[in-house]
Amino acid sequence: MALDAVVLKSLIAADLSKMPDERVLAHVRKHLVEPRPVLRDWDYGAPGEQFVCWSVFEHPPSNTGIAYCEQGFGPKMPWGLVFLDGPHMSIGMDSGWFRTFLQAYFDSMAVSDLAIWRVYRTAGVGAPMPITAQGGWDETWSEVMRRRASDPSARYDCDTDIPYERD
Repeated sequence: MALDAVVLKSLIAADLSKMPDERVLAHVRKHLVEPRPVLRDWDYGAPGEQFVCWSVFEHPPSNTGIAYCEQGFGPKMPWGLVFLDGPHMSIGMDSGWFRTFLQAYFDSMAVSDLAIWRVYRTAGVGAPMPITAQGGWDETWSEVMRRRASDPSARYDCDTDIPYERD
């Protein structure tokens, strides 16, 4: 099956069909764009080497988006976080590429728009436990930093309890 906009839309739809949270679905749909091919530099190959990456999601406030590329880090990790424009129009590093669209989405700057974040506390070797209600990105990180400073004996992190396939 040749890769085109129709195929990409079906891949995204299949991934979104697993998402139970309506806030996430509405936010994703707001930022989806008609898939279009963009040539991006491949920093790990020969000078000037480029691959076609399909832009599928754009978050203008952060100048970032999600692209799909079968080359570079694909096919194993074909969904990547990319800049929309500017001097950094490469495919980027492997840490910004994922197996699924939703994995890329939850690692993107776009999710900071949603009030889905909680402070998690880990004490010793136990599992992380949520200790706050869901809130905004900035307020949750402020609380994480406050708790880290006041209780260095435990680990505090920011995460969401919205289920999606994680590696």
